Amino acid sequence: MRIRFVNWVIALAICGGVLVPRGSAQQAETMMPEQSAAKAKQVLHQLISAMGGDAYLQTRETDCTGRLAQFEHNGDLSGYTNFRDYWHLPDKNRTEYEVKGAKGGLLGVLIGSIPFKGGTIIEMYNGEDGWTMDRGGVSEQSAVNISDFKEQTKRDIDNVLRFRLKEEGMLFRYGGMDLVDMKPVEWVELVDREDRTFRYAVLQSSHLLARSIVITRDETTRERTEEVTSYGNYHMQGQVMAPLQVERKRDGRRQFQAFFDTCSFDQHFPPDFFTKASLEKKYSESFSKKDREKAAKQREKEERNN
Repeated sequence: MRIRFVNWVIALAICGGVLVPRGSAQQAETMMPEQSAAKAKQVLHQLISAMGGDAYLQTRETDCTGRLAQFEHNGDLSGYTNFRDYWHLPDKNRTEYEVKGAKGGLLGVLIGSIPFKGGTIIEMYNGEDGWTMDRGGVSEQSAVNISDFKEQTKRDIDNVLRFRLKEEGMLFRYGGMDLVDMKPVEWVELVDREDRTFRYAVLQSSHLLARSIVITRDETTRERTEEVTSYGNYHMQGQVMAPLQVERKRDGRRQFQAFFDTCSFDQHFPPDFFTKASLEKKYSESFSKKDREKAAKQREKEERNN
């Protein structure tokens, strides 16, 4: 929960920290729009510099490995799975999950009722297209999944910092100083042309991102959704600083938690790496003819029953 600046002063006083003048809280509120925007851009520039500067901005491809937490529908942790996540920014993503036959959480949704004793499941998106590879074969992603992916790319911090800051109509505001997880931060607020509100908490000590909040409203119901992502355990990977622990909550409910082992950048993936053909090739190499035929029969049976 965000602690307002007055509470921050009290908290620092209790902890024996160095007090920041109370006028600094008022300063953010009384700044002229041009001053506020300029201060916000300054903080964002510091963030980009801390992430690696030009090396960070020029990065287009990422390859990260780690463990992904799986959550039940009630939000309880059900276990972890190893995964590998590939990106070609801004809108090409391939995630490979190492499955040991367990169902539940995200992987339960992907596997469905297909018998699965273990292996690799791949989810892939390429702009307007998307596919899934599992034991049953390669199938098209649903329109809902593709729409959700496209929305997530617009919210993604790396896409915002690398591509979206110069978009026409993007508004900037400085939100003042605060305390997040007992660490002093400066808040920056952005609003894009589609009325998404982005709030970024940038650590004063390192200028790295501690937390991002994305607020949207449903066009029809006007229902508000708040997505909060926390970043930690930063390490320099080559010339780019990367958070190796990321957690996301939506309206207070845990959606995503990842612990990355390593990340590498600009590995120059093969031209067909994010295509359906690459998944079909991977499928034919990963499963025997007998497995493929069995899966096809299972699919046909399910389609008849539906």
